[in-house]
Amino acid sequence: MSYEEKFSLEDGQVLIKFARENIEFFLKNDRVIPVTEYIKEKFNDKYGAFVTLNKHGVSGNPLRGCIGYIEPKYSLYDVIHKVSISSAIEDPRFPSVTLEELDNIIIELSILTPPELIIVNNPKEYRDKIVIGRDGLIVEKGWRRGLLLPQVPVDHDRNWDVETFLDHTCQKAMLPADSWKDLDTKIYSFQAILFEEESPRGKIARKYLT
Repeated sequence: MSYEEKFSLEDGQVLIKFARENIEFFLKNDRVIPVTEYIKEKFNDKYGAFVTLNKHGVSGNPLRGCIGYIEPKYSLYDVIHKVSISSAIEDPRFPSVTLEELDNIIIELSILTPPELIIVNNPKEYRDKIVIGRDGLIVEKGWRRGLLLPQVPVDHDRNWDVETFLDHTCQKAMLPADSWKDLDTKIYSFQAILFEEESPRGKIARKYLT
């Protein structure tokens, strides 16, 4: 069974509603929502996942928060339980989301496949081994590490090519943009199963990038 087949649209709807209810409950009560036994049993397998908050109806870059875990170390329900709150109040790029703001925020969920090292003999080979709209990237050099999700190079009319995607992922790792040309820099790829609200608290759909 493929990763896409492991998660139905209904699963995505349950998980995004769980993330939104968790954020709202936390902002109202300063504590996380209790997890139902159904969610614990249904989403107990371990996955990396990110919760992304985007401002609705904003042109350009609508990002309002994005936090997640890369490796599949924790149960999916536990990851979403934690990172939904983190995306709202702990993303260092933004002030905490307010309860009122949630009326104008769209929630996106990315469930990640395990990262795989891309092995090349020449950095030019990355052009053929990375597919825009399919792959997310992780750049790692020394203690520096940065990640960009598969949707980043195609969302909001960015239309990046592979080299631009690599440049930006290096910068996310606080490295020079061309660090991917150094074979000491490790590049990993992964894919994501994506679900997203079409409007705040609105219909939830599977998101396809290609």
